[in-house]
Amino acid sequence: MTVSRRATPEDLFSRARQGERGALARLLSLAERGGAQAREVGRVVYPHAGRAITVGITGAPGAGKSTLTGALVSAVRASSEVAVLAIDPSSPFSGGAILGDRLRMQDHFLDSGVFIRSMATRGQLGGLTLATPAAVRVLDAVGYPWVLLETVGVGQVEVEVAGAADTTVVVVNPGWGDAVQANKAGLMEIADLFVINKADRKGMEATRRDLEQMLDLSTPGDWTPPVVATVASTGEGVDELWAEIQRHRDHLEASGELDRRRAARLGDELHRIVVETLHERAEALWRGSELRDLRARLEAREVDPWDAADEVLGLLTDD
Repeated sequence: MTVSRRATPEDLFSRARQGERGALARLLSLAERGGAQAREVGRVVYPHAGRAITVGITGAPGAGKSTLTGALVSAVRASSEVAVLAIDPSSPFSGGAILGDRLRMQDHFLDSGVFIRSMATRGQLGGLTLATPAAVRVLDAVGYPWVLLETVGVGQVEVEVAGAADTTVVVVNPGWGDAVQANKAGLMEIADLFVINKADRKGMEATRRDLEQMLDLSTPGDWTPPVVATVASTGEGVDELWAEIQRHRDHLEASGELDRRRAARLGDELHRIVVETLHERAEALWRGSELRDLRARLEAREVDPWDAADEVLGLLTDD
């Protein structure tokens, strides 16, 4: 069924819950676009979300994250429906996603129990935008019990994925880095599971040994991230990875950590929304004529930048 562009978020949500993929795609587009319509989508879906388990899959480019995600989807589908948000590099011309991840997951296109969505990074190195939590919430609210969030992965900013997922999987390859590089990237702190993908290559055992030694020295708390070896292109080790993800889910629920992580995530999202809203209002105010006198006084050194900033903030909060 063709979805009218005039359909309200309430109507789109109702249709999406009934299985209309076009309506779900439209909801996600509204959430990704931002603005008043994204806010309305959030208002509609928020009461219905909070049940899906989100799994972040991150790691350096070339680690095989997309192939691994596709193989993991097959494992999840043995018992559940699943949605994938693939955070792609943005096109330098349109700002849209290049859709490379979708091409690598084409085996699942005809599966009605799988929904795959590519989202653009819009130039953010970490691959996550303010729209990502909103998109995850939409997929959660329409009934997907598992949401896989695969990021583009570009080095140290990979840690951004940790704030958007219940379970974070860090993908490395044989011969990957050393303890210093791992800690520089912050991967030791964010990983709930490590995957050594392309494990049929030379150096796999040495990489496993290095990771396990680092974990022995640095892992606090009652969860030690397991290290799973996979060959995503053949599916080797993927069932073990899926079992470890479920084990981590059980641990989060039993320990109360799942609730703590989600509360922290909501707080972080609220902070980012406030900051972004103030930024947008400040930009609009700066482009207008209201600050002409203030800027003139600033240039004449009749007011210092800090007091001028207080005046601008006063205008923003009055608004």
